[in-house]
Amino acid sequence: MHGKPIANTRSVMGIPTAKLAVYWVIGSEIVIFGGLIASYLMHRLAHPEWAFDAAHTDWRIGAVNTFVLLTSSLFAVQAHHYAHKGDGATAAKWLYLTTGGGGLFLMFKAYEWSVEIGHGYTITAAPFWSFYYTAAGIHASHIIAGMIIMMFIAQTAKKNEELHRVENIGLYWHFVDLVWIFLFPLLYIAK
Repeated sequence: MHGKPIANTRSVMGIPTAKLAVYWVIGSEIVIFGGLIASYLMHRLAHPEWAFDAAHTDWRIGAVNTFVLLTSSLFAVQAHHYAHKGDGATAAKWLYLTTGGGGLFLMFKAYEWSVEIGHGYTITAAPFWSFYYTAAGIHASHIIAGMIIMMFIAQTAKKNEELHRVENIGLYWHFVDLVWIFLFPLLYIAK
């Protein structure tokens, strides 16, 4: 049997199967993060004393990480642009830069957490910190997953193969960035 597997060539309602699968993944992630954010908001409104703990987050690191993720999203857009033009090698370079943005985000997050934990703000220190580490940790795990997948896609894109995957990982990456756009003000700014 030669050619692409049928799962890559069929489409539902004009949407390629692979892209539809990404939409399903994003939909399920919306449920996870939506529940987490809604739970955080309900608890935060019921416990105004959480403002004391929230005041100890470093909004400057959060802002830098926001800039880093938004920039990495721009890189993902560039990767899609070149993949759409059939230039897989250049698309792969942009995917590597996107992955580098994710790595930089994680390095800032690791530094931030080490400082917070060093000051006694651990996951068990107060309910705010439980939510903070859970939400940021789940988000970080999604960044790691996206980076791993992106590296595999970059390898095939470099060979001008499966270029449609560049758009699919870009959709996922934009979703992860969008989640951070919600988490940043909730965890860092809303005191």
